[in-house]
Amino acid sequence: MKVVAIIARILLGLMFVVFGLNPFLKFLPMPPLEGVWGQFLGALVVSHYVWLVGAVQVISGVLFLIGRYVPLAIALSGPVVLNIIAYHLTMQQSGSQLAVLATICWAILFWRYRTSYAPLWVAKPEAN
Repeated sequence: MKVVAIIARILLGLMFVVFGLNPFLKFLPMPPLEGVWGQFLGALVVSHYVWLVGAVQVISGVLFLIGRYVPLAIALSGPVVLNIIAYHLTMQQSGSQLAVLATICWAILFWRYRTSYAPLWVAKPEAN
């Protein structure tokens, strides 16, 4: 399981660094923005919100790649992965293979580091 987690961490880190740098460096071609998904992506680009998402992706991707603060990287990337899956389920079903791969990698890492999140599942925490 440790090797699987390392592979998942590296894959997710590479995906997040590459796709997170794209809003800043624009090295991947942008398809014509058509339909609802085009309006959604257009709004993200015009409002520069895509820069925030890209920055979170780059930060968490680098943390995944260097293998430090992995629980923090998992927490940062969780909402991004959820939004990527929601986008592909609701707006653009084609090209969702990388989204599924990212989700699987994220789930593997979350399971591997689940003890880091154990305090979050306490129903009534004690006050200090």
